[in-house]
Amino acid sequence: MAKIQAIRGTRDILPPESARWIEMERRTHDVMRRFGFEEIRTPIFEAEELFVRGVGQGSDIVRKEMYAFTDKGDRRLSLRPEGTAGVARAAVEHGVLQPGRVLKYYYQGPMFRYDRPQAGRYRQFHQMGVEVLGSVSPLADLEAISVFWAWLREMGLEGLVLKLNSVGCPVCRPAYHEKLREFLRPKLDRLCADCRERFEKNPMRILDCKVPSCRAELVGVPGTLDVLGEECRTHFEELKGLLRAAGIPFEIDPGLVRGLDYYTKTAFEVHHQGLGAQSAVGGGGRYDGLVEEIGGPSAPGVGFSTGLERILLALEADGLSGFAGERRPDYFLALVHAEARPEATRLLAALRRRFAVEADLTGASLKSQFKQADRLRVLKTLVLGPREIERGVAMVRDMETHEEREVPLAELYAAAADGGTEPGRNG
Repeated sequence: MAKIQAIRGTRDILPPESARWIEMERRTHDVMRRFGFEEIRTPIFEAEELFVRGVGQGSDIVRKEMYAFTDKGDRRLSLRPEGTAGVARAAVEHGVLQPGRVLKYYYQGPMFRYDRPQAGRYRQFHQMGVEVLGSVSPLADLEAISVFWAWLREMGLEGLVLKLNSVGCPVCRPAYHEKLREFLRPKLDRLCADCRERFEKNPMRILDCKVPSCRAELVGVPGTLDVLGEECRTHFEELKGLLRAAGIPFEIDPGLVRGLDYYTKTAFEVHHQGLGAQSAVGGGGRYDGLVEEIGGPSAPGVGFSTGLERILLALEADGLSGFAGERRPDYFLALVHAEARPEATRLLAALRRRFAVEADLTGASLKSQFKQADRLRVLKTLVLGPREIERGVAMVRDMETHEEREVPLAELYAAAADGGTEPGRNG
């Protein structure tokens, strides 16, 4: 029979690579705790309408990339292609959006888009993101950018560039649409079919096209900053001042737009120089109309998301692919004879309350057990046999020097129970 393999665009994460994911998650929790963000977990699938209304009917995600299906109850559902709409839906559904209250959430988990798989991009991929709901102030924009910047630095990344723009709001954006159409109209027949469709519906989406021929036609395109209204311009200028005060360097990119329709005012991306042409490791912006669009109250928001696979690629480019390090067991418990198994089982259970302890599961010889300990790069092996048990001790072998010393079993049990001196550490 033919082997069953993982679906194209998905992948298995096996040890030792999984250790890096665990370390990334640990650092995420630590950074978010320091910034006062709380974790939110939303369903992997939602009503298809949530993303049609939230992300935008004309977006590539809705038109081409969503995994949408009809379930057995004849409901139209979609695997989540991004995290923000689900967080907004949850906040509305549970009534936590209150005037004067600011919510700070973060999430991490799998997302799904039917796209062409390539390096660091999969059809099931993993995102981490934050959402700040309830504040129109540029201080909220700063909070989202600051925690992203701190998170990337916590991962160990260098060579980062923050690119910043304002995409305006529904009041000033129509003027930019007309200016953009005026620029693009003579080039329309040289744009791809998708961009020709975007020309009338939402010409700003053309700025986000990745087709090389379309990118070439965008040289000299007018930026959004020239047509900002007073409110959007003031918001943008205040944010720039706050970023300077926070010591976060940035570059203005007048052509930067985000790939989702719900963004207003602030848009930003962080790029990593080691990733080449496709250098973005994440980004976000403000979305003041999203909550209302999905049926909630007027509630401004700002946030970002980043693909964790892209972060790992950036880490590799920086030479930090092993940044989590290998997690060695503290001890290996080796048996001289099967008669020692009952006492060894009790000792193993006790030690594992505090220490990481490995043991043989196959009944191998003592020599083979030492080889297992070497493969695991354990520093000390506890050797237990009938003679040791009769004398109330265990032999502790230093796996680097091969020196051995006896340690009372009572000392081992005490160390596991009360957090005393680690057994054999002083020998």
